Amino acid sequence: MQQTGTPRDTGTAAPSWGLTQAEAQARYRRGEGNAAPRGSTRGYARIVRTNVFNFFNTVLFTIGAALLALGRYSDAVTSVGLGLVNAAISAVQEIRARRKLDRLQLLSRGRVTVVRDGRDVEVVPDEVVRGDVLHVRPGDQVVVDGPLLEGAVEVDESLLTGESEALPRGPGDDLLSGSFCAGGEGWQLARDVGAASYASRLTADVRRVSTDATPLQRRIDFVVRLVMVLVGLMSATILLQAALEGFSLVRVVQTTAVLSGLVPYGLFFLVALAYTIGAAASARDGALVQQVNAVESISNVDVVCTDKTGTLTTGRLSLAEVVPVGSLPAAEVERLVGTAARSTAAANLTTAALAAALPGEERPVREEVPFSSALRWSAVRTDDGVLVLGAPDSLAPALSGAPLTEAVTARTSQGLRVLVAARPVDPAAPLRDDAGRSRLPALEPLAVVVLADELRPGVPETIARFAADGIDLKVVSGDDPLTVAALARQAGLAAGEPATGAELAALSDPELDALVARTAVFGRVAPEQKERLVDSLRRQGRYVAMIGDGVNDARALKRAQVGVAMRSGSAVTRDVADIVLTEDAIGALLPAQREGRRIITGIGTSMQVFLARVGTQGLVIVAVTMLGLGFPYSPAQVGLTLLTVGVPTLFLTTWARPKRPDPQLLTTLWRFVVPAMVVTAAGGVAVYATLYTGVLGFFSSDHVPADGIADFERYTGVSSSDVGFAEAAATIGAQTGLSTFVSYAAFLLILFLRPPNRFFASWTRPDGDRRPALLVVGLVVAFTALLFVPVLTSYFGLTDAADPVFRTVLPALLLWFAILTAVYRFRLLERALGLAPQGS
Repeated sequence: MQQTGTPRDTGTAAPSWGLTQAEAQARYRRGEGNAAPRGSTRGYARIVRTNVFNFFNTVLFTIGAALLALGRYSDAVTSVGLGLVNAAISAVQEIRARRKLDRLQLLSRGRVTVVRDGRDVEVVPDEVVRGDVLHVRPGDQVVVDGPLLEGAVEVDESLLTGESEALPRGPGDDLLSGSFCAGGEGWQLARDVGAASYASRLTADVRRVSTDATPLQRRIDFVVRLVMVLVGLMSATILLQAALEGFSLVRVVQTTAVLSGLVPYGLFFLVALAYTIGAAASARDGALVQQVNAVESISNVDVVCTDKTGTLTTGRLSLAEVVPVGSLPAAEVERLVGTAARSTAAANLTTAALAAALPGEERPVREEVPFSSALRWSAVRTDDGVLVLGAPDSLAPALSGAPLTEAVTARTSQGLRVLVAARPVDPAAPLRDDAGRSRLPALEPLAVVVLADELRPGVPETIARFAADGIDLKVVSGDDPLTVAALARQAGLAAGEPATGAELAALSDPELDALVARTAVFGRVAPEQKERLVDSLRRQGRYVAMIGDGVNDARALKRAQVGVAMRSGSAVTRDVADIVLTEDAIGALLPAQREGRRIITGIGTSMQVFLARVGTQGLVIVAVTMLGLGFPYSPAQVGLTLLTVGVPTLFLTTWARPKRPDPQLLTTLWRFVVPAMVVTAAGGVAVYATLYTGVLGFFSSDHVPADGIADFERYTGVSSSDVGFAEAAATIGAQTGLSTFVSYAAFLLILFLRPPNRFFASWTRPDGDRRPALLVVGLVVAFTALLFVPVLTSYFGLTDAADPVFRTVLPALLLWFAILTAVYRFRLLERALGLAPQGS
């Protein structure tokens, strides 16, 4: 049996039944312990495996292995590096979230009291075994299923059913795991433990790994797969040509590596990194992200469904008002009620709320009748006299004076909890009959005591912010609809006419959709109805976040696009949730949503940069190949995308500002990317062809300098006496010019996306942020310096900086900038295709 420390003997005598410590240890070793299954939690090995060996990484690793086998180590590192970094970032984030949640659950794990060797001892819930006898007292959580052997308790099953009313349980009645003891004392037999318990069976189908892809992930996946299909077709054509021309195996593998590099794998790296940064920022604000894509998913949410008890409320009661109805002044009535609440030995949520809000002093109790669901009243006799507190209908037969119907109805109709405080007409009247049974004496009413569920701090402000952002709120609870509606109004929500679970059960799916669309508050809703309600919202095209804390919420959390759990709630709910609110504050979703929207904006901008580069390279490869001018890229030159795409997109994502997700993201991408790739590819092909023919003509002349020949022998690795030297020299010279032109164009493209002033504002308006312009300056300086460092030019497969290159590239850049500005400003491509709006 695992030991979490020596079980602490509480010193309390217990009934004679129960197990010995030796029997308990033997049963634990036989697998009869209370360890609950955690099927939704991925182990560390599985996290690493699924992040490293996904489809896209497998393609990269295959190409890398082929390059390594051919001794092309630099090319292999370039081809495989991004895949490994992407996998590492995703895996580390998921592992960190898993470990943090495990620590939170360890810290919040309570202890339970079991009878061992005839004495009460405390153990952790996992160490309870089948056949144990548990000593259950107020505040204890029930951790196993089984009958009450002795005693009487009031149990709160709100985590299971959503109903916050305490229910009486006596000998022979079952107590269910996941409920709490709200009052009384008893001894329970552990009959069903671990996976056999009610809570585990209820959530068996949600304890599985399943995560919805977010809209952005689906769009990226579509774009990447489309590019892969196009690259596959292009590769087949080019490699067939290579086979016909007799290319070497090394050349074929290098060409394959370049073509595979057209697939924007870096987008997955970028998304993983952005999610990780967003998850870290959200965690600082109290929202622990377990599924990294929830960082983005929360930004798409347009409707939030939330439980009431434990999510909007603290689970405690607060005093709303005390209305005197008798001869005593308000101050005296409040003192009497406060004194009785402090003095009772059978404290509960009601007395705790009264003691916290009212004056009074603790007095010795001479006689007491504890509250029970059967009586629905309690009484305390102290030196100050007798105070009776109970439900209006239970006390009504014993009350003197005018009926309190009007005062009570006015408040119960608002969903508030109403009690009547009274005192015996005869102060000496006994509270029990001769047989010891509780009885009510004739009573004089003193006050109507009104209680309300206590809202969590910041709930009204959060609901107001949701409304301001266009996010609808649906309150879904197992409690009475009037109570739920009253709480919703207290929180600032326009509750309207609430609906009940019975109404939902009688409706067809279309009828349910209509009701759900117009209703904000649902009461007496069963767990399966919560799940059906989420399904209804999803059918209507809504993006749903479900907030809950109990086992009864787990199924709905799993069905929602974003499942949100409270740290103080059920371990099952935390286990299946995408986000855990570590401070139990739903306000933490607001900064998480802002972070998600910022990330989406940044990734959308970065996708434009990525796809413009991919499209440009693809068009250049096709055009140059068709012209018969060699192959325009080597794998090492593809590595320049780290500077031209990787670094810019990282900063652009980090600097992005939160905006609502663009539902037409693919259309926006098309409008920006197609002109950029066509104009840039045209300029690149022109530069490549000019330099290729120039260098080829240079080596065909009779007056070639010896140092020029030596330089190109070093660049190409081919002797000038070998056949094909001139073509190899022309290719590397043209590749240098092409890479230089495309790199500078990629830097300047950032100014179209994030213009620093009106001069560059042909695609979009300036936003006042000068950092992207400074980034462009830095990148231009860094790349230019790279061209003058032989070690770096050699690593990237380029020639040293040469006058012919700059004399060709710089004029081409000026022409490229002018043409692209005109295309964006006057929407020439859309006009040519007849897609421009009328009057534009």
